[in-house]
This record gives sequence, C-alpha cells and structure tokens, in this order.
Amino acid sequence: MIFGNMNSAPEMLAWLPAGLRTAVSYLMGGDFDTRPAGRYDLAGDDIFVLVQDVTTKPKLEQKPEVHRRYIDVQFVVKGREAIGVAVDTGKNKVREDLLTERDVLFYEAMDDESTLVLKPGNFVILFPSDVHRPVCQVDGPEAVRKVVVKVKVDG
Repeated sequence: MIFGNMNSAPEMLAWLPAGLRTAVSYLMGGDFDTRPAGRYDLAGDDIFVLVQDVTTKPKLEQKPEVHRRYIDVQFVVKGREAIGVAVDTGKNKVREDLLTERDVLFYEAMDDESTLVLKPGNFVILFPSDVHRPVCQVDGPEAVRKVVVKVKVDG
C-alpha cells in the first residue's frame, strides 16, 4: 500500500512502475468535479477509471475486499472517507468470492485492520496483497466523490 497526496505526487512519478505512473499522472491532470460518474478507459481493460459518487456508511456495514487482477489507485475529490487497510494474511474467512466475475473477494473481517482517513487530494494505492474496507464514514454519513483507477497487474 502507498498513501499520498496530489501535492507530493510529482516526486513519486520517478519511481512508480509505468502503469501506476500513468494512473497517478491522470489523476494529477484531471478535473473530476464536473465529470459525470462512470467508467473511462485509459488503456482499455489494462487501465481504466471509475468516477464514483458514494455515501459513506458505518464500518461494520462495509465488507473488507481484495482484488487479484488489478491494483486500485483510490483518490478522493470531495468529502472524507475512512478506509480500513491490512495485509492479506490468507487467514480471513471468505464471505463471497467474485474473483472470476468482478475481480473482488469479500471477507467477513480482516486481521490487524488499520484506518486511513482520505480527504480531498489524498490517494491510496492498494495492491493485491492489501485488504481494504472502502467507503466508511468518518463522523457520520458523508457524500464523497472519488476516482478509482484500476491498473491491471500484468498490464
């Protein structure tokens, strides 16, 4: 996992792998305030963007998840979002396996969960070894505009 802010993102570009460099560069140059929610392709299924308008929920209503084929670069445009994160130990009880259909595996819970609070300008890069519980509320339900860039692991 990598946590950052767009203010420091230019320095990261030198050492990020190509796909992640493309994702972060795209986020640096995007005007996401008025862009309609939906999917946008950067490199077909190898790198694509999901612009989302969500409302945060209590932590226990959100399922921990992992992805195996894609790295997530999650960026908050408006609002605040708490996101639980942990290393995938392989010991978490599977709640729902949708890896084949949607590249997502949901767990009942996760071991050693830490919480990050993402504010406008913050981003987190989540690898297949990172369990995450997104869209959790900070102080209560909150409208959040976020952008998720999906970068194929082998792309």
